[in-house]
Amino acid sequence: MALSNPVTPCGGTSAFAVTPSDTTAFPPSVIYVGTTGNVAIKPADGGAAVTFVGVPAGATLPALAIQVLSTGTTASNIVRVS
Repeated sequence: MALSNPVTPCGGTSAFAVTPSDTTAFPPSVIYVGTTGNVAIKPADGGAAVTFVGVPAGATLPALAIQVLSTGTTASNIVRVS
């Protein structure tokens, strides 16, 4: 039976609160979203910024990020795990 929403587990040894910033970067991290909204990130591969729209509370993004941008981010209570 195939899963309708497969998840690849990814963990870390540290967790940090994130204040969205258009200038501050961090090591590649999994992003947890505590409060529903949009989350704009710079992906760890150095590609162009992307905005995940309507991310529900309690979700983790399906991409590693090096930055959570303030421009375009409306979600809050964001935590990075690396």
